[in-house]
Amino acid sequence: MTGINSKVTASHLARDAYLYVRQSTLRQVVENTESTKRQYALRHKAKALGWPEQSINVIDCDLGQSGASSADRKGFQKLVSDVSLGKAGIVLGLEVSRLARNNTDWNRLLEICALSDTLILDEDGLYNPNDFNDRLLLGLKGTMSEAELHLLRSRLRGGIMNKAKRGELSMLLPVGFVYDDQKRVRLDPDEQVRQTLHLFFKTFKRTGSARMIVKEFRDKNIEFPRRILGGPGKGTLVWGPLIHSRTLQILHNPRYAGAFCFGRRRVRTGPGCAKSLHNVPRKEWYSLIVDAHEGYITWEEFEKNEEQLKQTCRAYGKDRRKSPPREGPALLQGLVLCGVCGCRMTVRYHHRSTGLVPDYVCQKNGIEYGYKTCSHIPGAGIDKAIGDLLIETLTPAALDVSLTVQKELSERMEDANRIRSMRVQRQRYEADLARRRYMSVDPENRLVAEEL
Repeated sequence: MTGINSKVTASHLARDAYLYVRQSTLRQVVENTESTKRQYALRHKAKALGWPEQSINVIDCDLGQSGASSADRKGFQKLVSDVSLGKAGIVLGLEVSRLARNNTDWNRLLEICALSDTLILDEDGLYNPNDFNDRLLLGLKGTMSEAELHLLRSRLRGGIMNKAKRGELSMLLPVGFVYDDQKRVRLDPDEQVRQTLHLFFKTFKRTGSARMIVKEFRDKNIEFPRRILGGPGKGTLVWGPLIHSRTLQILHNPRYAGAFCFGRRRVRTGPGCAKSLHNVPRKEWYSLIVDAHEGYITWEEFEKNEEQLKQTCRAYGKDRRKSPPREGPALLQGLVLCGVCGCRMTVRYHHRSTGLVPDYVCQKNGIEYGYKTCSHIPGAGIDKAIGDLLIETLTPAALDVSLTVQKELSERMEDANRIRSMRVQRQRYEADLARRRYMSVDPENRLVAEEL
């Protein structure tokens, strides 16, 4: 205890103690109550080291959050912020994994604690990140914590993959399917649900268009079933209007052809640890077992539907809005916005004696919900007016003026950037100077150090 107390100085006691409490899931919060109690009990160690009760801040808003990333952990972000501002004298956590489960967040916290002279305490002991041995031990603990998470994920993922390859993995079923007592996939016993889905696929077989399915269901006032995926009513069957996006999801889902599939989408992590789902080609799916259970259509019909959708889709890709203008004389492709709903308007062409004539049509709501087109504007007159305006604007004199104005704006921006750059350099110099002065002060002379 003498060695531990020797690491705690008056400078540390002058600042607050921060106790960080975390459990990975809400289920752990409810069931693993003993672990939560042990974390809260660390405040007694802070008291034993000299911190008064009012100086101990408990951060427990991350209960139920995984430590794999700091993106969604508001409590951890507040902890790092307060440590970097010099408000914390010590950070307490039951173990390293409570603070962070990846080396990026853990090493960043260690670096900030070292710069701000903040101690770290866990169940095993007290550490000073400025001490080489303590920092080495903390680094090893962080690496082991990340490796532990990797091993746990690998084991769970391995079990899931083995079940998926055999087609025995229990997954969330689309509407129209249920599990029986033996965990086998069956058609929904609800006659209305089955008949609605049979009508859905019959309509597509007759029309060959997802939009026509939506339109026919709307014209006939036929509601479509769906199940609530979360909340108090999870699993409840509800009925509502059929929309275009849901129609495409059903048509592209192999489960309706009686096939088991796994790995159609992959999670990708983008900037800021933001995660998103992306579709992958069929050859990259982890598992695909045809005729694994009953279906509403055959696998051959599913393949024909896929080909039909591909043929009727004019432009299919990751982001159609970023695609270049298609063939045709329309001048404002992808630029016109509807004055009624604000959606982007598309182009339709008509053959006339003079050639192709464009019309600008707002049909997003018509496609998604089966409504009539929102607005329809003949494009010949608009294109002529815009073309004349462009020709008038791009005369040599106007072009010279535009280039001069552009040059002047660029020079102004460069001047402003130059001033900002010099200001940043000055602030960086002052910060480095203050840091060098602080680091050169004798640690025993705390009055000078606190003044700096």
